[in-house]
Amino acid sequence: MKHFRYRGKRIRPSDKDLVSQSACGVGFAVFCLSFVLLNLRTVLQSGWRVLLASDCGVNMPYRLFTLLVAVAFAVTIIILLRRLFPDTVRQLSHRQKLARMVLENQWYEQAEQTRQDSFFKDLPSSNKKTKIARFPRMYYRMENGLLHFQVEITMGKYQEPLLHLETKLESGLYCELVSRELRDGYVEYTLLYDMVANRIPISGVKAENGRLRLMKNIWWEYDALPHMLLAGGTGGGKTYFILTIIQALLQTNAALYVLDPKNADLADLSAVMPEVYYRKEDIAACVSRFCDGMMQRSERMKSMPGYKTGENYAYLGLEPHFLIFDEYVAFMEMLNTREREDVLNRLKQIVMLGRQAGFFLILACQRPDAKYLGDGIRDQFNFRVALGRMSELGYSMMFGEVKKEFFFKNVKGRGYADTGKGVITEFYTPVVPKGYDFLREIGKYKSSNIVATNLTDAQRPAILNPKEE
Repeated sequence: MKHFRYRGKRIRPSDKDLVSQSACGVGFAVFCLSFVLLNLRTVLQSGWRVLLASDCGVNMPYRLFTLLVAVAFAVTIIILLRRLFPDTVRQLSHRQKLARMVLENQWYEQAEQTRQDSFFKDLPSSNKKTKIARFPRMYYRMENGLLHFQVEITMGKYQEPLLHLETKLESGLYCELVSRELRDGYVEYTLLYDMVANRIPISGVKAENGRLRLMKNIWWEYDALPHMLLAGGTGGGKTYFILTIIQALLQTNAALYVLDPKNADLADLSAVMPEVYYRKEDIAACVSRFCDGMMQRSERMKSMPGYKTGENYAYLGLEPHFLIFDEYVAFMEMLNTREREDVLNRLKQIVMLGRQAGFFLILACQRPDAKYLGDGIRDQFNFRVALGRMSELGYSMMFGEVKKEFFFKNVKGRGYADTGKGVITEFYTPVVPKGYDFLREIGKYKSSNIVATNLTDAQRPAILNPKEE
């Protein structure tokens, strides 16, 4: 027997006025109940029909008073329900918008139009009423802070627009698309309607099992989707975001290499951790050593006991390595043609071959210029984040040509992210408290990582990786 799966509330043509209908229904019920209770004595003595009597007896002033009280009570209840149950009201509003979307775009099959009688029976009527023969099967449900909207695939003439509703749903429902999947003859859109509520503090950023948590519902799964591309202008929160990632990774056994060609905030980390470089020659040398270390590990993994084709570094108990490269484009501008080609070739090897060996690249710049991220290297960054204000050209360089409306909000640390699943969603970096001292906090983890970082790969197996012995 096929497992039953609840799809949600079905969207129907009558839902086009769902909010007002629901409010009127609740208000009318509360009004009737209140009016009857206020006149309960009269009803018990003379029956309920006396309430509808039109005579102006001695009870008429009291009856008018109770009428006004019942109306006021009904309005108050409606306002209270709206404040106490905002999610329920939002669901009604969403269902109403979805019904209107289908009706206004006429994504339904029409039957023959019927004429409506005019007010004067002997005159012909020009009023026509459209009868809906078939309304598409659409279901809506809210679950764990996510909106699930399913549309049946019928291979009809309206299938194409119903298969590409991302832009309409995001702008119309003020939500962010999380995923779009085909299942059981339906296409299911999953949206998050309150992204900022899913923002986490810096203490909630954790790296475990090959992935790094950045929001309640967003993880960078670097083992499966390696390499991060980060773009953002001044004041967008890029530096704090990089420092947050560094602090989280230092709490694991990861080896970190930090490059800051502008000798800015990241260069200050040299006081509390090794492998931090800001001089041009040192940066180029670090990139070369990182690439050589990746190639050496790839060769050595094949001779290790327990090696299995298709498994990665974590299967053998090896630690990941991260090359964190800030202001990448600015650094490339410092180099001559020969030096630039050498660095670019090294980076190409890292992004193409680093996943299985556990060598990952975090590349940050103000704008991902195709001049230094060409030849398909940009496509190898599976996790991309754009912070702050960016131009349409900048978003196009970052995410490619996509049907996505990008809106700017004056919130530091806010932007858009492609988590590697083909969906671009609104993104908020973890919250950093005012006055937070990254140097002091990162210094707490240096003692456990400084030994591992300074060791060569030839020395590491005996201390960190007993499986390699």
